[in-house]
Amino acid sequence: MDCKPMPTPLVANMKLFSDTSLDLVDATIYRQMIGSLMFLTNTRPEICFSVNTLIQYMVKPRRVHWIAAKHVLRYLKGTVEYGMSYDADQEISLQGYTDADWVGSVTHRKSTSGCCFNLGSAVTSWLNRNHSSVALSIAKAEYIATCSVNGEAVWLRKLLTRLFDLELDVTCIWCDN
Repeated sequence: MDCKPMPTPLVANMKLFSDTSLDLVDATIYRQMIGSLMFLTNTRPEICFSVNTLIQYMVKPRRVHWIAAKHVLRYLKGTVEYGMSYDADQEISLQGYTDADWVGSVTHRKSTSGCCFNLGSAVTSWLNRNHSSVALSIAKAEYIATCSVNGEAVWLRKLLTRLFDLELDVTCIWCDN
């Protein structure tokens, strides 16, 4: 594949929904590409958000969606050597990181929150979801995201304790506000 590699899986603030042009692409080829990208999310979890965004346009894909899908492929081309490493001799501690995007979805005006958890030296769990209610401020959006992450942390701690009989220290959850 002879292409220019990209540093990110999707262009930030790309307005995929606003393209109402009649510039449709072949839906079958677009679906095949998205299906291949869905398969790749098993080994490349960092493209999950991008693939999820592109899946929403499988009925009538337009040129802008096709360009975004090719952007993901170019990102994969440039990051073939990337990987995660787990150090066996490192102390096992669970840490969480969270952030919220206030009114991130222009279609329904709900905020999006995301989090990831490190167990030792590498990311082991992550999630990204829309809030169930509309937040009136960025502080409330961050608060909703942090509450959601706390529930996830409790679940992960119980899972790790029961599966591996681990005694974990306090779980720190880092938020940008």
